[in-house]
Amino acid sequence: MLNISHNQLNKKVSLNRFKSAQRVFHERDYKHFNRFLLVFAIVGFLILFLPWTQNINGNGFLTTLKPDQRPQTLQSPIPGRIEKWYVQEGDYVKKGDTILFISEVKNEYFDPDLVERTGQQIKAKTASVNSYEGKVNALQNQMAALSNERRLKLEQAQNKLLQSRLKVQSDSIDLEAAKTNIRIAERQYDRVVQLESEGLKAVTDLEEKRLKLQETQAKLISQENKLLAAKNEVINAQVEINRVRNEYTNKISKAESDMFTAQSSQFDSEAQVTKLENEFTNYSMRNDMYYIRAPQNGFINKALQGGIGQTFKEGEALLGIMPADIDMAVETFVEPLDLPLIHLGEKVRIQFDGWPVIVFSGWPNVSYGTYGGEVVAIETFISDNGKYRVLLAPDPDDHEWPKDLRVGSGAETIALLEDVPIWYELWRQLNGFPPNYYQPEGAQAKPVKK
Repeated sequence: MLNISHNQLNKKVSLNRFKSAQRVFHERDYKHFNRFLLVFAIVGFLILFLPWTQNINGNGFLTTLKPDQRPQTLQSPIPGRIEKWYVQEGDYVKKGDTILFISEVKNEYFDPDLVERTGQQIKAKTASVNSYEGKVNALQNQMAALSNERRLKLEQAQNKLLQSRLKVQSDSIDLEAAKTNIRIAERQYDRVVQLESEGLKAVTDLEEKRLKLQETQAKLISQENKLLAAKNEVINAQVEINRVRNEYTNKISKAESDMFTAQSSQFDSEAQVTKLENEFTNYSMRNDMYYIRAPQNGFINKALQGGIGQTFKEGEALLGIMPADIDMAVETFVEPLDLPLIHLGEKVRIQFDGWPVIVFSGWPNVSYGTYGGEVVAIETFISDNGKYRVLLAPDPDDHEWPKDLRVGSGAETIALLEDVPIWYELWRQLNGFPPNYYQPEGAQAKPVKK
């Protein structure tokens, strides 16, 4: 059995006497078996030269092409308490339909007439603003009147000053005339005194000249007094001008101060009106937020907050909604080594979970149950699972995807690359080499940044 000895039993013992040996060792059977092996070898050798499509496999799931079509949760921007539900899970809602009614939980908003009373405050403050505006206008008119009156008073005082200066000039001339007269009177008196001492003039003439000299001296003193009085009037006129200026400056300054005070109160009231209008708008919008409405057409998935009277915080999810009108897409992930082989616009075959399929990854033409996809986006940053995310849209040149697909179900993708012979693909797989790098015509080399 083990051929340990050199004695060959098949040559010493004949097996032809057995029927099974007669059937097996027939020369005709050897001939057919050899032909079969030859044909199988030829066919296998020919198969090695058949084209094989290199591919990249990936796993993913169904999603939507646009972000606003993906499942979302509805939140309330304000805290509140659930008062009434208008829908139940599975209902179809249109955009703007009321889903939920809530009430307030903060004491500063408990007043049901808060909006109306805020509106009344706005009216009162607006009237206050109008009153201050009227006061400002009145003070401006008063300032204009005071400025006009000051101008007239100053003109009057300046005219009086001019008159006083002219009078000083006139009195100065009269004083010079009086000085001239007294000099003449003194000379006449001196001549009469000399003549009277010589006996040429009578004592009566001397006394007349003395009396005239005294009168002339009195006139000189009187004229000096007039001149001093005229100069004093000039000073008084200048003082009056300064007094008028100071008086009306004080009056106008007081009016300006009152006007600025009124304007400050007006601006403060306007700021309060603006603040109240802001609060009025906020209160009105807050009242509208008591009704949670559908942001778009869709189906109610699950109520995350239930019951009546349950409270929640602002931003807390209340329920989930699935948009009705969506564009399906597949989100798949590829290895970093295969990322350079993926290009925008490339064709991809997709196998959906739940649909019978017969897949020949290297011969996509003979596969059954797969659907066409097209690469529309490639992430440039690696995902948490260590792979790169690729988004696929339906291929417009292929048959439509099934209508019963649901977002979130699984999908397997096959990205089709270059066609190579089977023997090359076997050699590549045995050596662990990556698929051939290539740049397809019409495809974008750079991925879309996200």
